[in-house]
Amino acid sequence: MPYPDTYFFLMEFIDLGTEMVEPEDFCRLIAQLHQISTSPTGKFGFFQTTHHGPNPQNNIWESNWCTYFTRLLTQFHDREIRQNGSQPEYEAAYRTLVSVVIPQLLEPLQSNGQVLKPCLIHGDLWEENTGINLGTGLSVVFDASVMYAHNEMELGMWRADIIRFGKPFYRQYLRHMPPSEPSEQFDDRDRLYSIKFKIAHCLGWPDSAPSHRQL
Repeated sequence: MPYPDTYFFLMEFIDLGTEMVEPEDFCRLIAQLHQISTSPTGKFGFFQTTHHGPNPQNNIWESNWCTYFTRLLTQFHDREIRQNGSQPEYEAAYRTLVSVVIPQLLEPLQSNGQVLKPCLIHGDLWEENTGINLGTGLSVVFDASVMYAHNEMELGMWRADIIRFGKPFYRQYLRHMPPSEPSEQFDDRDRLYSIKFKIAHCLGWPDSAPSHRQL
C-alpha cells in the first residue's frame, strides 16, 4: 500500500429516529441477546479491553462473578478517587461495600451448585444510546461497553433519576428474564449494580461527584 499508516472505519448507515424506544419490543430484544449469547470461555469478561465512555474496563476472564464485579467496580472507584479527590467517609463506605455488601449479594448467585450464565451485555444502555431504525421500525442500540456479565447488571443504569428507562422497562424485561435466585435480593443487586454507573458518571461529570458519592 502506498499509505501504510492510513486506516478506514466502515459501517452501515442506519436512518435513526429520535423517539423513545417502546419498552415491550426493546426489552424483548435485550433479553433475547442475554439469552442466546454464550461466553467463548464460559467466564465473565471479554477478549479485549472495552470502554465505558473514556474509561477502560479491565475485562480479564474470571469464573467467579463476585470477584469479577468487585475488580471492575474497584477499578472505577480508584480512578474516580484519583480524579476527584479523596474523602474519608466515602472510602470507608466503599471498603464496607467490598468486604460485606458485595459478597452478601453476589456470592449466593453461584453458591450451592447454582450456575450463573455469563451473558453479553451492552453495558451502557440508556435512551441516548438507543434509537428506532426508520427503515424497519426496530429498536437499535449503539455506543456499547460490552462484556460477558450477570444479565441483571444491564439494568443497573436504569435506576438513575436522569434515565428515562423506568418501571415499564423493568417490568417488560423481567417478563422475559426473571430475577436470578435468590430473587428476593434482586432489588438490592440492582442498587449495587447502579453504583458502577454512578461512579462512571462522576468520572464524566466531576461536578456531580458530591451527590453521586452518596452510596
